[in-house]
Amino acid sequence: MATSLHNLSEYDLNSVPDASNMNFGIVVSEWNPEITGALLDGAVKTLEKHGTLPENIHVKTVPGSYELIYGAHQMTLNGGYDAIIVLGCVIRGDTPHFDYICEGVTNGIARLNATSETPVVFGLLTTNNLEQAKERSGGKLGNKGDECAVVAIKMAKF
Repeated sequence: MATSLHNLSEYDLNSVPDASNMNFGIVVSEWNPEITGALLDGAVKTLEKHGTLPENIHVKTVPGSYELIYGAHQMTLNGGYDAIIVLGCVIRGDTPHFDYICEGVTNGIARLNATSETPVVFGLLTTNNLEQAKERSGGKLGNKGDECAVVAIKMAKF
């Protein structure tokens, strides 16, 4: 989690295992594309920085954040991935829709992690406004995509 004391893109390079023999699936939401595109860019660059070959990074898109659950589940069944990253962004609005989507995706990804052989990394930004989302997708608080890639590599080696 990004705080004033922790940037999402800062980590100890020596703490990340070599990812040159790993395969990753990434499911990214098409909703809020400015944000999710930046998250995806961060994740891919970080995976490659740690040795993952571009051909071993498989990206699928889904329409919205709620569909991340289905996309990740399909990847756990069919992909042979070492880890799967889900990337999305939900920005609070005027209705309780935000709460339902955030809770549903959180519970769905938690259920996948409890029942699947493949780790699924939670990369859903849940922000109060667009500015907060920008700060966490390459802005002053770093990029959640970077953090998710590091987590995916570490979980693949778990």
